[in-house]
Amino acid sequence: MDATRLLFVLRTSITSKSLLQGKLIHQKMVILGLQDNIALCKNLINFYFACQYCDYAKLVFRRIGNPLDISLWNGLMATYTKNHMHIEALELFNRLWQYPYLKPDNFTYPSVLKACGVLGRDSYGRLLHAHLIKSGFVFDIVVASSLVGLYAKCNLFECVVQLFDEMPDRDVASWNTVISCYYQCGKAEKALEVFGKMRESGFEPNSVTLTTAISSCARLFDLERGKEIHREIIKNGMVLDGFVNSALVDMYGKCGCLDLAKDIFEQMPTKNVVAWNSMILGCSSIGDSKGCIELFKRMHVEGTKPNLTTLSIILIACSRAAQIQYGRFMHGYLIRNNIETDIFVNSGLIDLYFRCGKVQSAENVFKMLRRANLVCWNVMITGYVWMGNYFEALALYDDMKVASVKPDAVTFSTILSACSQLGALEKGKEIHNRVTETGLETNEIVMGSLLDMYAKCGAVDEAINIFNKLPERDIVSWTSMLTAYGSHGRALEALRLFGEMQQSNAKPDAITFLAVLSACSHAGLVDKGFYYFNQMTTKYGINPRIEHYSCLIDLLGRAGRLREAYSILKSTPEITEDFGLLSTLFSACQLQKDLELGEEIAKLLMNKHSDDSSTYITLSNMYASVKKWDDMRSIRLKMKELRLKKNPGCSWIEIDKRIEPFFVRDGSHPEVEMVHNCLAILSTHMEKDDMLPS
Repeated sequence: MDATRLLFVLRTSITSKSLLQGKLIHQKMVILGLQDNIALCKNLINFYFACQYCDYAKLVFRRIGNPLDISLWNGLMATYTKNHMHIEALELFNRLWQYPYLKPDNFTYPSVLKACGVLGRDSYGRLLHAHLIKSGFVFDIVVASSLVGLYAKCNLFECVVQLFDEMPDRDVASWNTVISCYYQCGKAEKALEVFGKMRESGFEPNSVTLTTAISSCARLFDLERGKEIHREIIKNGMVLDGFVNSALVDMYGKCGCLDLAKDIFEQMPTKNVVAWNSMILGCSSIGDSKGCIELFKRMHVEGTKPNLTTLSIILIACSRAAQIQYGRFMHGYLIRNNIETDIFVNSGLIDLYFRCGKVQSAENVFKMLRRANLVCWNVMITGYVWMGNYFEALALYDDMKVASVKPDAVTFSTILSACSQLGALEKGKEIHNRVTETGLETNEIVMGSLLDMYAKCGAVDEAINIFNKLPERDIVSWTSMLTAYGSHGRALEALRLFGEMQQSNAKPDAITFLAVLSACSHAGLVDKGFYYFNQMTTKYGINPRIEHYSCLIDLLGRAGRLREAYSILKSTPEITEDFGLLSTLFSACQLQKDLELGEEIAKLLMNKHSDDSSTYITLSNMYASVKKWDDMRSIRLKMKELRLKKNPGCSWIEIDKRIEPFFVRDGSHPEVEMVHNCLAILSTHMEKDDMLPS
């Protein structure tokens, strides 16, 4: 049997992957002394790689007496990179230089450059780049394109663009690399611009090009350009593969055209997991958690295994819609199938349970994590704050330090909002010190949260200090500072600051005006309050909300102009029967001792909410203040008939950077006896000094 016949049979063995037949041919080569035949050796190497016998392939190469044919080296290097054996490819390239009569050619470098890119060896790649310039191979289109690919894989995007611009000739692969680079850098608009230039240059885009271009349209929510690319594909009669179809489904879904996304999805002969994820994401974007679950079940029936991205998308949809039933179904699926979850699935589960008000379930998920990462800690703290469980949020923040988890900007901004709500100034200062230690004093979000915390805790001077340090002042920081001044009796300074804000580029919004009106209310500046209320509606075109009217009524109430406030209520249809505004005016009636108007408003409040105990208690107190004991007893009896009880008052005190909460008649504190003894001693001293409240 001659070499030609052996070569034919060997190539047949590669196709059939018949290991026995290949080994027999190898044996025959050795017997006939053909083990140095280059063509046979190249095919034998390919055969062993096809059968996953890489070590045998290496032995074939090493046994060649004088491997002085560069194509043999090129073939093995290409096979190495094709089989993800990139280190072996580079080692073979380095060994090549030991043979001075062998010179790498334009078929050698693409494999070497690909291996460098995958391994992230940009420094070695730069050395190769210099060598390619000297040897002239940089002008070979395939070599240059491979060099562009290397820089792209090493995230050296500036080098990619520079090299691409210097290329005298380009191929589709090099265009694709540049377009993908712009897309990965978040420059989708630039990616589409290069895509347009590629078409103008006469290059026919392939599947990779179209997938990236359509994904760029999706990122920009540019439906028209996406449709234009889709029309071009249909016009040119291109056969769409799974990647392009998936990109189209994703683009139409994100742009709100779910029907078009469904049409493409249903026409796909084979649906990969990316296509399913895109379709599920489309349903998720419109809050259709039920549709997500139905697709998930169908996905399972049609034999496509969901990945972690699928699961996290569905959990996000359930979380947004607060669908605990579907969320628990997904959680059960994870447990039943013993799925190893990732950061996105874990945080999605925790967020879902918090949004559905299931705090205990969220805590259970968190406790089950082997080692919770920062994201999960942040989601837990955010969940507690969102639910109003501020004490638990602070306790968890302290646990982070014990667990040696370093907080980030999200942690600080969230936990500072808990301090704001509790008025926990000392704890807030401690967190401020930690912010300084971690070098986040230049972070605008964290600094804004610090400003808000100091403002709400009454530390106006500290708030001013933070405000003056801000590199840029947005509407939130201006509003926080206005609130700080206004709520702590410095109304004139608040109005001066508002004047500065109006002169700056910041445009006040409804919340800003709420802070201004509140400042006027606290200081009793009635005319100023009306002036800014009218300015809000006429100059800035902001429609007043319930909160603005509440400030206005409170302002008039504090000034004793109750009838005027009541007139505004009755003459404004959208607020006439608002319970909150009526309650505000009712409190003002108690303050101003206007029993006649108070009785009238109390009737309205009782008709609207007969089970609200605060109305009865306030009216009872008003009767008591003017010694109308019979009327007071009548109201108290009415409360008894309706079984209404006053909710126990709750407060807290900050001692040694710890928050201690307590309720009226609360005996649960471990040191309650000592507290009561202290109060008794204080009461005795106050009685002696005639300081007890009347």
